[in-house]
Amino acid sequence: MCGVHRTRLTNGKERKRFPSNQYQASLFLRPMIPAMDLHLLRSSTGFSAIRFFPRYPSPSPLRSRLFIKQKFRSNLPFPNEKAKYHRELEAAVEAVERACRLCVDVQRSLFSVEGRIIEKKDQTPVTVADFGVQALISLELSKSFPSIPLVAEEDSGFLRSNNLVDPVISAVSDQMSFNMKSLSHDDVLEAIDRGGKNAFAMGTKPATYWILDPIDGTRGFVKGSQALYVVGLSLVVEGEIVLGVMGCPNWVVDATYKSITHAQSYRNSSPGLGIIMVAHVGCGTWKKRLKNMLHSSTKISSDWTRCFVDGFCLVSDARFCIPESQTWESLPLSVLYKARIDDDNVGDKEICLLSAFCGSLCKYLMVASGRASVFILRVRSEKLIKVWDHAVGMICVHEAGGKVTDWKGRELDLAADKVERRIIYPEGGILVTNGKIHNEILEMISSISSAV
Repeated sequence: MCGVHRTRLTNGKERKRFPSNQYQASLFLRPMIPAMDLHLLRSSTGFSAIRFFPRYPSPSPLRSRLFIKQKFRSNLPFPNEKAKYHRELEAAVEAVERACRLCVDVQRSLFSVEGRIIEKKDQTPVTVADFGVQALISLELSKSFPSIPLVAEEDSGFLRSNNLVDPVISAVSDQMSFNMKSLSHDDVLEAIDRGGKNAFAMGTKPATYWILDPIDGTRGFVKGSQALYVVGLSLVVEGEIVLGVMGCPNWVVDATYKSITHAQSYRNSSPGLGIIMVAHVGCGTWKKRLKNMLHSSTKISSDWTRCFVDGFCLVSDARFCIPESQTWESLPLSVLYKARIDDDNVGDKEICLLSAFCGSLCKYLMVASGRASVFILRVRSEKLIKVWDHAVGMICVHEAGGKVTDWKGRELDLAADKVERRIIYPEGGILVTNGKIHNEILEMISSISSAV
């Protein structure tokens, strides 16, 4: 074993002396940069487009205090040689699984501890879990891929002003894959701000970066009662989304969404075991149950299952999702079809509308898993479309056989925001489908819009 010292005793036996934690730390830190000699870091094109604003000199005080707690890599559902970015995907899966466990722990205490819920300026509830997930995933990714920047939803401003750093530190410390002598306020705040808009700036060339939505569906998270929410993480390499991971702790594997009655039963049911969905360019979309979410002795299968979109070829047979903030009557297709939230009684010129769940990524997850056929949303002029609400869902749907465009049929341009890569500008709206009825719906939207 590397670093183990042996001393020959008088009786002929050997005594093994293992290195100290400090020596283990040095073993961990020394190979860190060579280990990063991956295809990502060999590409100067992506990183030449990025201008960094370091918050502290390298090596950071945080990195110098780390040592390995356990070595863990998630088993992927496809051979490593087929997945160019398998190391990045393994790290992303591990980080999202840990983040989901953090969410479950925080949600249990959310309504019993005063001050755990605050309001952002846009009136979206933000919890300790929201900040904790961003800090945790930022720390985990920077441990293995320190040169890849992070585009994420939160910054530390609200955390600082509401004195919530201590509970975030506690939540993060419980789930980290490595030990620290102490996790300081600065460590957590800097980890969160690593994903903030002031952390770096992009140029006009294609860039390489992580995209994180710490909790998509925050309103569902704070409602409790098993409403769906998603932890979403994706990697963009030179402008292309190459992998994505979505963790949904409350997903009920065998739930049915055929009617509002079933959806209400779902919300009132016992906690689901949850799922984690992964996608890698060229390798498909896969899902499996989350591990140890409830800290119980329940044995769950860790087998991966390939995901495919549904096979409906007629718009009238399709199952639709829309944002909870919009109504069916506000969408162009309402001119042609009425919506019924009960597909057992859908008649002529009617479609099945699945009851809304919080967050956009939940709808992408439903389309990618075959539970919904279409997710459609209208872009409102007063509301910006954030990249983290869509990026990971896009690759999961694409790799499952579906399609994502704006209402003009154009792919969503992640580089349209040339400075920060935080905003996308779809024209008209966003259409997510099983691919089979995509063009037909686009033609309907175009025809109706031109007639208005």
